[in-house]
Amino acid sequence: MAGHAMNKDVAPPLLQSIALPFLALLAACNMGAGGNASSGDSEQGELIGARIGAPFTLTNQDGKPTRWDDYKGQYRLVYFGYTYCPDVCPVDLQKIMQGFAKFEKTRPALAAKVQPMLISVDPQRDTPAVLKPYVAAFHPRLIGLTGTKDQIAKVAKDFVVIYNAEEGSGKAGGASDYMVSHSRTPYLFDGEGKPVALVPVDDPATADVDEGAPDKVLAFLEKWVK
Repeated sequence: MAGHAMNKDVAPPLLQSIALPFLALLAACNMGAGGNASSGDSEQGELIGARIGAPFTLTNQDGKPTRWDDYKGQYRLVYFGYTYCPDVCPVDLQKIMQGFAKFEKTRPALAAKVQPMLISVDPQRDTPAVLKPYVAAFHPRLIGLTGTKDQIAKVAKDFVVIYNAEEGSGKAGGASDYMVSHSRTPYLFDGEGKPVALVPVDDPATADVDEGAPDKVLAFLEKWVK
């Protein structure tokens, strides 16, 4: 995890259950100098049959309870990140949502069947009030979800997401100034809540600097959303 130690109580069972293609996607939002995150191997494989995801109830950007099953019948485009991430999260979200916006124009009926969502891995700072303007800046249909530390930990485990908040690791070094290391695995789920495939994201470690370009996200959605 880019030099960041993971919680020993969380990482082992997740690492045991995660397949090799997922391990290549582990990354960290780095609040230090030059903070970059890499998605590793950018090959975007299908996830059909993988044991990823489970029902949950979290709180949306309007402060209302939101259940995973509220979107039954809809595809769910899920990104795990946090609003204080200074580099990878906003770049990924911008490109993913730009690709989604293109999909809305080319395939409006199919796009209406997709619900994009950001699930925060920083529940301490990502309150509904913080999430609301953040998600609105990317796309009017993007929803932000947060919860208690225990709720987020449970969701992360169910969705095979590893994260670790390191207090005092930010530039200011205070208790509320920290970075969150987390796996970078944007998912597409089908209408039954089953995993379909990994959404394309950029990987600075490869020669192709546009792996997560909006046009590639568009092509991804056109391929998988039926």
